[in-house]
Amino acid sequence: MSTEFLRALLASLEDELPAALSLRERLHANPEPGNAEHGTARLVSEALGAAGPVAGTGLVARVEPVEERAVAVRAELDALPIEEQTGAPFAAGNGFMHACGHDVHMAALTALFRAARHSSLPAPLLALYQPSEETYPSGAEVIVRERALGEVGAVVAAHVHPDVPWGCVSVEPGPVNASCDYIHITVEGEGGHGAYPHRARDPILALSHVVVALQSLVSRRLDPMHPGVLSIGQTRAGSADNVIPERAEAGGTLRALQPEDREPLRESAREIVEATARAHGCVAGMEVIEGEPATINDPAIAASARALAPEAGFEVAPPTRSCGSDDFGFYGGLAPTLMVFVGLDGAPGTEHLPLHHPRFLPPPEAVRAVARAQAVALVAASGASPAEPTS
Repeated sequence: MSTEFLRALLASLEDELPAALSLRERLHANPEPGNAEHGTARLVSEALGAAGPVAGTGLVARVEPVEERAVAVRAELDALPIEEQTGAPFAAGNGFMHACGHDVHMAALTALFRAARHSSLPAPLLALYQPSEETYPSGAEVIVRERALGEVGAVVAAHVHPDVPWGCVSVEPGPVNASCDYIHITVEGEGGHGAYPHRARDPILALSHVVVALQSLVSRRLDPMHPGVLSIGQTRAGSADNVIPERAEAGGTLRALQPEDREPLRESAREIVEATARAHGCVAGMEVIEGEPATINDPAIAASARALAPEAGFEVAPPTRSCGSDDFGFYGGLAPTLMVFVGLDGAPGTEHLPLHHPRFLPPPEAVRAVARAQAVALVAASGASPAEPTS
């Protein structure tokens, strides 16, 4: 039965693609930052014909074929603060850019929504256009915290992925994106003259050893079969070449693919920071700013999507998991979830570039691919028997 629903939906989808391709170009030409996507939301709302607000600049639109819990399909509204270098005729040139495929995701979901209104669905569709995926406050976190979607049976999404082959989708059960916490380290010492370091307590030296010691966190505190990453992205200290300052700071991210590793890694990092600084006569502390949880694919929905993928013309790619993070993980606290990665590697006329690159530009054909992957995820979530929410 799921196969019949999918075939009918895919047939209706083809008629909506020309308008979706035009919408994609208009969205790409109008990139806006998180929580300020007013023009973007207006373009989407006009294309949908009817939509309600959610989480500020976000939108929701619903197709209700039966009296059951809806399956929410998410797309993201926001762009990144990147100066585009694609040379595309529809590039904005305003200092922002859809460098993560969000324009493709939105256009695809709009085509899917319009097609769903003319198709029989096994469960209602809730088209969710979420604000602020790339920045805080996270749109997904706000939506989940405020229960803005009501009761939903599942939340699914499809995301372009430059490392998955063109014509393929990656649909793996379990964690597919890591959690991400932001850490801020402060080391307090005693300032002094650069010529008399023995009369000071050098926080820069202590922080340097802290940064090096933290590299043992993943290699020696984490199961080697469990991916994790600690990256220090910035350090700050001092105001003059010949002065030992009183304070040094660093900031970075701590990521874990397995949810059970998240808190132990935080605690181990804090121990290393404090003990290493103390060994150098300084006092240190580490603040953790909690970010996205891991994105965890429901096993039953993933299995159903893998079985349906060939009906949509996809091959199933080898397993793809990443220590990148996505605030889609927050929806795991609301309902079972599924994230499908849609391949771009080898797509027509497309450079092999990572997400967030200033020349990243999926081809027009990617709109169709993502829309078909969203359809697979929607039908899979409607027909599977998923587990409970993950958190």
